[in-house]
Amino acid sequence: MTKQKTSFLDKITGNQEDKENKEREIEIENDNEEIYSDENDIDNNENKKSDEDKKDKSNEEWINDKESSKEEGQLTIDVYQTENLIIIKSIIGGVRPENLDISITVDMITIKGTRINPDKIKPDDYYYQECFWGCFSRSIILPCDVKAEKVEATMKNGILTVKLPKIEKDSSMKIKVKEEE
Repeated sequence: MTKQKTSFLDKITGNQEDKENKEREIEIENDNEEIYSDENDIDNNENKKSDEDKKDKSNEEWINDKESSKEEGQLTIDVYQTENLIIIKSIIGGVRPENLDISITVDMITIKGTRINPDKIKPDDYYYQECFWGCFSRSIILPCDVKAEKVEATMKNGILTVKLPKIEKDSSMKIKVKEEE
């Protein structure tokens, strides 16, 4: 910065000093903006690199987890009722009935199975992989007690239907009173 000559009037009124101070402030702000901008560029580049590294690692971990098949997929289900039944429906295309295991208690049902990929495809050859291959399970707490011994499960066109008869709690029964002798 070059120093300008100040007039007597500027010296008395302080106008020149104000001008010089403002010029210094502007220069400092510009310098700070350049430094801040450079730091942001560095931070952004580092963040982009770390985000890309995280994505690559998470994709690799996801594929490796799928290959190890230790994690199970979860079925999507519809559960609804009729007057006498609780009905569960699930789309399980590509699963054979012998690869399904359904267990039930009076208040819970568990559906387990395995979907086997018929093709041997390397993970690197996929563009998209959204289908789940491997073991899956789903446990459902039932909204009311059911007769476990009367449950029916059928599969048609890749849709599993499980029909669970409700236990009638409201049914009344007449009890004959016997006279003791």
